[in-house]
Amino acid sequence: MSNVLISQEKISTSLTGADAFKVRYRSHDFHGKPTESTGIVIAPVCPGENRKVMSWGHGTTGMGDAACPSAQPDPARELTLYFDSGSVTQIDYGLPGVQKFIDEGWVVVATDHQGQGTAGAHQYTVNRTNAIDAIAIVHAAREMNVGAGTKVGVIGWSQGGGTAAAAAELNEADYGDLELVGVAAMSPGVPAIALKLPGMAAALSSGGPATAPDPHLFMMLGAMTEAFPDTLSLDDVFTDLGKKLYHENWNSAPVHHFGDILARNFNLHGPVLEINKAKMPAWFQAFEEVSAAQKKPVCPVLVLIDGQDPNGPCPLPWQLGYIDAIKALGGDVTSSTYPHDDHFSLPQASIDEARTWLDSKF
Repeated sequence: MSNVLISQEKISTSLTGADAFKVRYRSHDFHGKPTESTGIVIAPVCPGENRKVMSWGHGTTGMGDAACPSAQPDPARELTLYFDSGSVTQIDYGLPGVQKFIDEGWVVVATDHQGQGTAGAHQYTVNRTNAIDAIAIVHAAREMNVGAGTKVGVIGWSQGGGTAAAAAELNEADYGDLELVGVAAMSPGVPAIALKLPGMAAALSSGGPATAPDPHLFMMLGAMTEAFPDTLSLDDVFTDLGKKLYHENWNSAPVHHFGDILARNFNLHGPVLEINKAKMPAWFQAFEEVSAAQKKPVCPVLVLIDGQDPNGPCPLPWQLGYIDAIKALGGDVTSSTYPHDDHFSLPQASIDEARTWLDSKF
């Protein structure tokens, strides 16, 4: 596969022994609609060939340009969190354990995803679209003089955990000359699994919650209308206020800011969600179509579980439900639980295990 890379620009990085580039490249969504995405490529300074490649799938940042990881200061860096004490960032960005990957000679790539720094709204948690972006950036890196080989592994967290999971279930043409050797999914967000369990399914079957909606759910619904513009509509799920807030904020408000906007407007003006239950079968079918856990993965899967809070951003039943689904499909899946880590400390806590496990698959 060639002519994926559109542009590359060398950027500064606080990492040692590394060259970093911001790239723009061609991709497509799960329907095959052409898109463009941006991201970063990081490689050791010293020359090399046929290097191992790791593609990172970032966690939830938002749906638009304000949520673009590569547009942040020093994006080719260790993961930095919104919730860290002393944090001044509006989103989580960077890559956990990236210095160690560089020290060991890997090429590391990290997509922003379509819609984050490029045209249109990001198809948030549309696992298959996100996964295509995470593989296409590897093709782009192979057009650069960084020594990227054909063997690749994917590691992702939260939204990116769903990205990593779906990366093992793409069409053969998406891989091209690449061999996917393994995927490590940290607290994977897989909508089709969530819909089979209490919580999200209840929210979409009750006519609308009596409290302000979680911004993740709000963005998921909006993103599904972006992914299925001919069959799904904001009118199916949002009040007039909800539609107004969606249109005014998807591109400019990162996830936590979006959540504050939703909460204030709900308290001040009333509901933002109004579920048309008659339309939900079409929505549930669409979620199944774009989610991971739909077919046997092409490679081994490692699931890394945050166990400190079973009701965290990606609840424990969702994580365990994904593992059960992959086992039922005949996939090679193993898991590790980090009982003292919450959703946000999991990436740094588990990255050494993920890297060591992935390295063993090359």
